Amino acid sequence: MALATRQRRPGLPSDLPPSSPTYTKFDKKPAARSDGGGAPEDDRGLGWFMPLFALGMLRYMSATSNIVHDCDEVFNYWEPLHYLLYKSGFQTWEYSSQFALRSYLYIIFHELVGQPASWLYAEDKVRVFYAVRLFLGLLSVIADSVLVVALSRKYGKRLASYALAMLCLTSGCFFASTSFLPSSFSMYAMSLSSGLFLLEKPAMAVAVSAVGVILGWPFSILAFLPVVFYSLARRFKQVFLAGAVTSLALLALSVYVDYLYYKRWTSSVLNLLVYNVLGGGESHLYGTEGPLYYLRNGFNNFNFCFVLALLFLGILPIARKKYAPDLLVVVSPLYIWLAFMSLQPHKEERFLYPVYPLICVAASAVIESFPDLFRDKYNPNDKNLMVMAAKILRPLVLSLILCASHARTFSLINGYAAPLEVYKILEHHDDAGPGSVVCVGSEWHRYPSSFFIPDYVGQVRWIDDGFRGLLPLPFNSSMGGTSAAPPYFNDKNKASNDQYVIYFFLLNKFKPDALVISASLLSCPRCNPLSTLQLQDVDACTFLVELQLNRPYPSRGSNLSTWEPIAALPYLDRELSHPLYRSFFIPYLWQQRNVFGMYKLFKRISK
Repeated sequence: MALATRQRRPGLPSDLPPSSPTYTKFDKKPAARSDGGGAPEDDRGLGWFMPLFALGMLRYMSATSNIVHDCDEVFNYWEPLHYLLYKSGFQTWEYSSQFALRSYLYIIFHELVGQPASWLYAEDKVRVFYAVRLFLGLLSVIADSVLVVALSRKYGKRLASYALAMLCLTSGCFFASTSFLPSSFSMYAMSLSSGLFLLEKPAMAVAVSAVGVILGWPFSILAFLPVVFYSLARRFKQVFLAGAVTSLALLALSVYVDYLYYKRWTSSVLNLLVYNVLGGGESHLYGTEGPLYYLRNGFNNFNFCFVLALLFLGILPIARKKYAPDLLVVVSPLYIWLAFMSLQPHKEERFLYPVYPLICVAASAVIESFPDLFRDKYNPNDKNLMVMAAKILRPLVLSLILCASHARTFSLINGYAAPLEVYKILEHHDDAGPGSVVCVGSEWHRYPSSFFIPDYVGQVRWIDDGFRGLLPLPFNSSMGGTSAAPPYFNDKNKASNDQYVIYFFLLNKFKPDALVISASLLSCPRCNPLSTLQLQDVDACTFLVELQLNRPYPSRGSNLSTWEPIAALPYLDRELSHPLYRSFFIPYLWQQRNVFGMYKLFKRISK
């Protein structure tokens, strides 16, 4: 009775005005959070199917059509893998046991796919090459899908969809995703770690970061620090244990694998850090670039996406409630890494790979926030003309980015794919017989790897064309293979006498039909070809690879009457083409305004 008298009676005039509707917490529908602290309750996720399908399709296209962008990818990763699979391949000084700067743990991780593929495809090594690339693409698909799903659950489908489109189609991500490079592996780890962080799994995020640093690229540790530190601040004990156990286990495994291959106790991870940080490593020997290099490179590979990504900090005061602190923590490595790498004298495009996914995320956040720039902060539902225009602008800007990205991708694939395609022709000329020799001069740095050299070819040999740096030489099994410390290697980038097929003759002793003057000497006004000539003995060569460009000095191919071209494909001449037209494909103008050379494969005419 007492309980009954204490109950409120709904509907009495003294309780609420008749005109006021009655609400309870059960009647209130979930609404989008105006502060942006999370995704709306009715917009919780993009789902797994769309990211996996879209990324899977584009990564497959990348794996099958991507060019080799860097000779370091070939000689420091594809060649050691080829040696482990087929007991032949080129070795760089970094793999000499005297220096031991490269980790075989990273190589054997890819051998897990390369070895079964070599059994499956037997002598078809080109298919093994692409099998490994497909594996790289699969890693990228998984990592980027986790990032996209995490973004959708945290910030909504729109931002996640923008990020997905850019991860799929921007040229930087398209090419880096299937490159056999530690910086690409760190890129996978960056995507996966960032996604796990947004999914409130800090311990797993830090463990993945450790894998990206130790198994991938040790220098990328700087890019992982924001996620690591913020995760430690959230759950110190759990995160610390996950990171420490993963790091110690991988370091121990790396040291053990290094011992198996280098035949001495050493740590390639530590050696690389000591050489470049404490040991006075002279990376400037391999070229230096100005402080704006990465800004130009970023625009080439991401166009307006890169510009918008740099503006993320600019829109943060307006969208602070929406993106801080989690998305700010995820995106911050972009600025840290870009600033740090721009200060280094030696710069390469691949050094920026680890933060490529973050460029897409930052740009997506900026595009998604366009209406917020014009909306009244005291009226989240403001729909003035500028807000409506900003909403229309979002798909237009995204379309512009994707079209420019496609133009860049198309230009690179069609302009520079000739080396890969030309070397594939070798498999159709096995009538040359076993023990054939492929000779390469100035085009050594575009050599696509021994996976494109058929078994009937006995060896690939470099001929001197004026390059005075240290070139890779074949792994020497007689000295111990991977454990060898050949005396011809050095860490000063000084050429070795053993790297060329070369002979010196006086002018009155050489035979023009058997010897060819180096093109570098013919184009050098300070050189005196009438004294002592540096000449190439091409009699030992069965095949010759040469790039013929429209230059004032003759190319080697045009001087060889005993050779016939068996393959010739156009190759974009970077020096003589306009920067805009060579960087982006513009219909009709791309073919007309660019200058092309011919990438040729010659075969010696049988006498």
